[in-house]
Amino acid sequence: MRRLSNQVTKKINSLFHKTGLKRVRIKPPGQIPGTPIHTGEQRLEHVLMTVHDFDEEHYNVIPITKIEKSEPYLQDKSKTWIQVRGLHDIEKLQSVWHYFDLHPLVQEDIVSTSQRPKVEQYSDHIFVVLRMITHKKAENGPVQLHTEQVSVVLGENYVLSFQECDEPVFEPICKRLELTTTRLRKFGSDYLAYALIDTIIDHYFHALDEIGEHIENVEELILENPKQEHLHKIHALRRDLIYFRKSVWSLRDGINSLIRDDIPLISQDVKVFLRDVYDHLVQVIDSIETNREMVFGLFDMYMSGLSNRMNEVMKVLTIIATIFIPLTFIAGIYGMNFDPDVSPWNMPELNWYFGYPFSLALMLLLAGGMVLYFRKRGWF
Repeated sequence: MRRLSNQVTKKINSLFHKTGLKRVRIKPPGQIPGTPIHTGEQRLEHVLMTVHDFDEEHYNVIPITKIEKSEPYLQDKSKTWIQVRGLHDIEKLQSVWHYFDLHPLVQEDIVSTSQRPKVEQYSDHIFVVLRMITHKKAENGPVQLHTEQVSVVLGENYVLSFQECDEPVFEPICKRLELTTTRLRKFGSDYLAYALIDTIIDHYFHALDEIGEHIENVEELILENPKQEHLHKIHALRRDLIYFRKSVWSLRDGINSLIRDDIPLISQDVKVFLRDVYDHLVQVIDSIETNREMVFGLFDMYMSGLSNRMNEVMKVLTIIATIFIPLTFIAGIYGMNFDPDVSPWNMPELNWYFGYPFSLALMLLLAGGMVLYFRKRGWF
């Protein structure tokens, strides 16, 4: 079975390497549950593994190439955090999974990078899936949403983290571990798992600040002069917020289950901090809903701006047409061809020496009078 899954993965990787397509949700249907197949992009050339071993008295960082080299650190009384970056090499990841005897469904979810954020409890470990969300400004381009899946496995005296790329997401955690007075060195591995989750959620606030600033910029542009490109920006913001909401909403329920349920791997002291994480998630959800309302307001503002511009154009055209109506009437009167020798009625202005300049002057007076009247009424 392992050989079959590896062959399927290699064929998929080869196909997408040749075509250059972005891989999203490409797991073949009908697979046995628990079959690990990488369904995301390959963001690193090699899988990187780092062991963070620490207690109250020491903190060591050891890069490793094989999971067996972490055995001395796992067997002592210290806490061990194994950081894995890169999810494309199934064979190397399986060595980690089998070493810690992770459930097959956990293995499948780690490499299924479109996984829904969730928290699952197993007999000897807890599995958490999160979305790392950042909002970055591209070079010479708009602000874009960048995401990656981060999986955390909490076991007795150890924590495993799996990332798609080597972004320094957990760099603040590493710096805190260097301090001897930090709680990370004194508390158990459950506190480390909490710290990893809390760091990801803290990034949500920064991403929402970027989105809020982007919304304000688009609002100013629409108020100044609504354009078609602004509508594209509104739809992009709306998609980002929908994705953001889906990534946070389900995680809130999972964190709540960790607080509510009696779980031996999580102490009561750490549950106090998890309640703070839950509160942060509620704040994030409130901010997302507020930003969504603002985006809906941007759409209404855009449509109102277009309507106002159309009304201004129609007003100008109506005023021009109204001014020319009496002029057209006068020109039509004097454009009628009645023979004065035949008809008992005639137009004396036709044979008058000043008839032509008189008609022009009459038209100018009418047009000027109407323009003055419209300006007095404030119509333009």
